[in-house]
Amino acid sequence: MASTRRSRPDQTAPRDNYQEVTDRIIAALEAGVVPWRRPWDPALAGQNTMPSNATTGRFYRGINVLMLALSPFAWSTGDNRWCSYKQAAERGWQVRKGERGTTVFFFKKLERKDAEGAPELTGDGTQRFIPMLRASTVFHASQMDGISEVPASGPHEVSWRRPEAVDTILRNSGAVIRIGGSQAFYNPSSDHIQMPPHECFSSPELFGAVALHELAHWSGAESRLDRDLTRTFGIARYAEEELRAELASCFMGNTIGLPSDIPNHASYLHSWLKKLRDDKREIFRAAAAAQRIADFCLAFHPDYRAAAEETQEPVADERLAA
Repeated sequence: MASTRRSRPDQTAPRDNYQEVTDRIIAALEAGVVPWRRPWDPALAGQNTMPSNATTGRFYRGINVLMLALSPFAWSTGDNRWCSYKQAAERGWQVRKGERGTTVFFFKKLERKDAEGAPELTGDGTQRFIPMLRASTVFHASQMDGISEVPASGPHEVSWRRPEAVDTILRNSGAVIRIGGSQAFYNPSSDHIQMPPHECFSSPELFGAVALHELAHWSGAESRLDRDLTRTFGIARYAEEELRAELASCFMGNTIGLPSDIPNHASYLHSWLKKLRDDKREIFRAAAAAQRIADFCLAFHPDYRAAAEETQEPVADERLAA
């Protein structure tokens, strides 16, 4: 008689981080939750809600913004601080027993070597590296004892979180912005952004959030970040661009303190789900591209650009996730 005993999965098989992350985001989207969008809280207007490292003060970026947004701690407190168990211990903070951490990722470059063990070089003589995705565990400040209270700060502590910040960014970008009509969009052929009149929006903050979303699309022109903005390939191709602009506008909104819950057409959501199911690395590429878009647009604010190098964690190039 044939055995009915079920075989157990190979416990020694390496974890597929790409698939695990993609599965979590797919599950959230299928449940009707867009995990990277922070519910708009007027009390936090003008505050930076991007997750930051509690010990270095640097902000997490790219895919790690999405990973930390999946945690219930991300939206339940006004504290955006995280760090590893080791970092907490070095500061004398104690992660409470039984607390579960949240996974973040980084790319580690491993040297490629030839058959004789010598460094392998590219055609231009630079050393070849193999990008390896590595996971790390961090804990939220509310999971620790001994950590100080979240520092009290006014809502407009720095110039790029003041109400006029969006105007500064738009003006310095040089983007052509036309006001009128009932739709907001970027037109690649005429290279202009169309925005409805200000009175069509429920608040100046919402106008700013939508304007930055369209500026994210504007950044993709050949003379700027050079993304494929053609719409001739159908909704699936355009949805890829929309996902990058969506993520970028959320990154910018969280940095400046603007709404990030701008509605999207339902067809985009279906296309995102299909793309993620078909390609487990797409969300990594999209998040990395979105971070570059956000960096590009925010840098039009001179004060932000001057401070960025000291406040940003490195972000992996999307080609490392290919």
